[in-house]
Amino acid sequence: MRAYRKFSYKDSNFRIAAVCFEALTEEIVRQRQLLEAYILRQPEFQRSLLPLTLLPEAPDIAKRMAVAAAHAGVGPMAAVAGALAQWAVEFASQLGVDDCIVENGGDIYMASSKPVRVGIYAGKNSPFNALAFEIQAEEMPLALCSSSGKMGHALSLGCCDLASVVAKDAALADAAATRAGNLVQEDNSLQACLDQVMEIPGVTGVMLVRREEIGLAGKLPKLVRQASGNLADLVTRAKNADF
Repeated sequence: MRAYRKFSYKDSNFRIAAVCFEALTEEIVRQRQLLEAYILRQPEFQRSLLPLTLLPEAPDIAKRMAVAAAHAGVGPMAAVAGALAQWAVEFASQLGVDDCIVENGGDIYMASSKPVRVGIYAGKNSPFNALAFEIQAEEMPLALCSSSGKMGHALSLGCCDLASVVAKDAALADAAATRAGNLVQEDNSLQACLDQVMEIPGVTGVMLVRREEIGLAGKLPKLVRQASGNLADLVTRAKNADF
């Protein structure tokens, strides 16, 4: 059984399964500090809700975020959690650790030789909380990133209980999940939203949950029944979160 350890830095909350936990957390902090220093030079990077052009001295992680944001049509900070998750897993690989899973507040990048099961949590009373994605070893490395208009502190302009996107690139999956969540309003067509998200280059699959509706598109991992008794206890969140 995998052992997950929790780690928090400022407004970010992680669950990490890797034998090099300490090295990963140090690298995550280092990358966050590089981003924070860059934001002082280009404050719009943090505030913009649309793609923008970076300064020449932008750090590599900011460049990843900006590319993903440009594809998804959102601001670069919409990609920060996914970008950090993938960066950490790739850093583990550089250390010779090939089995590593990093979740950053619902945005996951995973590389493993064994299957990974990711539970679906769309709010306390969602009828879909009994489901989970089962990711096979041959599907990894893979990103599964989520956004919600009802849960979490990240900005969402929509009414989606849960928007989850699968892609090979976690920054892209994160940005696309934000875009997907923004598209879903109280009474518009989920299918139309799915179609728009699937047009984003690099997105391989998407799931949208709105109240008692669920929509699926593209190539998603296998859906299975969730084995955990109380899924809410496993959700990564801030200490004062109420969802």
